[in-house]
Amino acid sequence: MSAGCDRLVAPSVAGPERARQRRFIAVLLAGPFVLAAAWPTAFAAGLARDLGFGLLALGFALAWALVAFVAARASLKRVAPIALAGAAVVLGVAIAGAGGLSSPAVLLAGALVFESWWVMRTGAALRWGGLSAVAAILAQPVLFMTGIASPVLFTPWYWILPLAYAALVAPRLASAVREEIEAMRQPRETAVEDVLDAVILRIARGGETVDAGGRAEALLGVVPELLLGEGFFERVHVSDRVGLMRALADAEGGHFEFELRLRVAGDSAGTFRSFAAELHGGAPRLLVLRENREVEGLRRQLAEAREQVASSDIAKARFLAAVSHELRTPLNAIIGFSDMLAYEMVGKFSDPRQKDYACLIRDSGSHLLGVVNSILDVSKIESGAYPIRQEPFVFAEAAAACHAMLALQAAEKSVELQNRVTPSAGEICADRRAVQQILINLLSNAVKFTPRGGSVTLDARRNGRVLTFEVSDTGIGISEEDLARLGRPFVQVHNDYTRQFDGAGLGLSIAKGLVALHGGAMSIQSSPGAGTVVTVSLPIEAHTALPVHEPKAAEAEVEEYDSAAFRKSA
Repeated sequence: MSAGCDRLVAPSVAGPERARQRRFIAVLLAGPFVLAAAWPTAFAAGLARDLGFGLLALGFALAWALVAFVAARASLKRVAPIALAGAAVVLGVAIAGAGGLSSPAVLLAGALVFESWWVMRTGAALRWGGLSAVAAILAQPVLFMTGIASPVLFTPWYWILPLAYAALVAPRLASAVREEIEAMRQPRETAVEDVLDAVILRIARGGETVDAGGRAEALLGVVPELLLGEGFFERVHVSDRVGLMRALADAEGGHFEFELRLRVAGDSAGTFRSFAAELHGGAPRLLVLRENREVEGLRRQLAEAREQVASSDIAKARFLAAVSHELRTPLNAIIGFSDMLAYEMVGKFSDPRQKDYACLIRDSGSHLLGVVNSILDVSKIESGAYPIRQEPFVFAEAAAACHAMLALQAAEKSVELQNRVTPSAGEICADRRAVQQILINLLSNAVKFTPRGGSVTLDARRNGRVLTFEVSDTGIGISEEDLARLGRPFVQVHNDYTRQFDGAGLGLSIAKGLVALHGGAMSIQSSPGAGTVVTVSLPIEAHTALPVHEPKAAEAEVEEYDSAAFRKSA
């Protein structure tokens, strides 16, 4: 019978799993016939014949269906609980029909415990069998109350059922004990798996794991039993599953080496580790997994480098903020007093050059103060402390104000500055000061990098819930390899060596940060000699997810004086 059951096991199954499936099939094939031989006892005790024959037919049908499933799918993972539950129902009714708790037939509940252990040979199977036996016993009062079975008087011949089963169990138990003793005496065949610092898996061509061993618990954090069936495949990264299935299908006569990412127990959700995989052909396939220490080491170094960069960025932002605060106060004083001297508020100059020098000091201080303010704005944006106060306003009015501010600068360079924003652009709910800062930075950059005789154009249009505006120019343009660097603080891709244009390279960075704070997007299209087009998309409605940060106390203490205010206070 053992040889016949072995032929029903799928050819891809090997090792201990093959023995489990062979025993499982044997129990399912023999169990219904043994139960049918004992069924007349239940009928004699008063079990309804229609119910008895119906349950017996159900037992045969369920057993044969489960045998067919195991033979086809080569897995016990799903059918074992179904078989145990069905056996508990049928055996519970049989015990009730034979007299219930007052009959020796109640001892048959132990069959669930023994058969579960005999098939799987694990402690977990023993526990589940015990729970099923308890459920069959506890169901006896319910079966009597529902009328499925009726109490009968005890007769000695009821001992026939447990004694007959004990006679069948004794030789199988003795055989199992002999197998365990022989296995303990003989050297283990899988001792090589303990020597290798790897996980050893035997996988069917369809992807089901039929045997697992080696250092699965140490490397993957799970017991080998959890890798059987589809357990291992579910731990493979989604992107690597197709490659694994292709390798399983193609590894008939050779072997493959590849990288496989697996989810390891104990790691955070979504975290995978890299393993070096070796797949050898045969039936079933042999998969050897070793921890890819080189890749893991590089990833750890990359994570540490990212942490160092993040900490250095934080330190840089704090340093810039502190230096900017320290510089603004003396710069305001320099600008104010030089402005007083330039307007000769404290007396006439004896030499006209003195007034020119005072104006030069004022203009230089104003330029330096603008750079310091830009640095502080970048620091605030990067730290998330830039205050954003959203309110509805007409975008065309903001565009007209920015156009007027930069018209003189464009005229001095003989650059045509066109504002083609019409009232049809409508209103937008955003921080007007920040939006104007974006426009000023983009327009001033376009004018700066456009040669004489060129043109700069501002357009805007509504598209659903988004307002899109573009600043295009006929300037020098930007090469494709330099586009990725744009938007970083202190970066000017055209002045690394020649310093042809003034500025600290902060305007585009500030504009990009302000767009992000509004939940918008900014893109740049350019090519050398063909000009540049900067496109900004902002949500028309208020960005609800936007955190509003109030200025820090230290920042509020630093007052910004323009020259007129300084003269008034003086």
